[in-house]
Amino acid sequence: MGQIEKFDVSSGARVMVEELVYSTALRLDALDFAGYMELCDQRFHYLITAYSPEIRKQMTWLEQDRAGMQLLLNNLPKHNSDHSLLSRHMNVYAVGFSADGKEASVVSTLQVYQTRLDGGATELFAIGTVHDKVALTDAGARLLDRHIKLDTRMLGIGFHIPF
Repeated sequence: MGQIEKFDVSSGARVMVEELVYSTALRLDALDFAGYMELCDQRFHYLITAYSPEIRKQMTWLEQDRAGMQLLLNNLPKHNSDHSLLSRHMNVYAVGFSADGKEASVVSTLQVYQTRLDGGATELFAIGTVHDKVALTDAGARLLDRHIKLDTRMLGIGFHIPF
């Protein structure tokens, strides 16, 4: 996602975009995958990458279109997964709007905390930035594209839930 363009769009549009971003985190925290997918446009694209200094390359950890994300989320109960609770904390840093006001580009920070089932200890699990493209329609804001750029590269075994 390139540089954020600055256009004068109502503060109501910015609030709508911010609420969408925060709603994605809340729904994933609640394991409400159907609700998460309702926030996504039909053209939705999802990507998780991390840069590896060891190999000096960008690594793609997950890439899905809307149908692929839906399949992944539908199959999660069938996976042998770590069931520790994840809590996503996002801060929207920048919102820019297209010239026609029909799309927004959003940059947010992401911190994910994990609370272990055994003992209840909470620790920082992952950090990164989220680059979203949002469609603004009469029906509301919908997520078009989400690119999560993780700084964390060691997530352990058994995590299949997207950020």
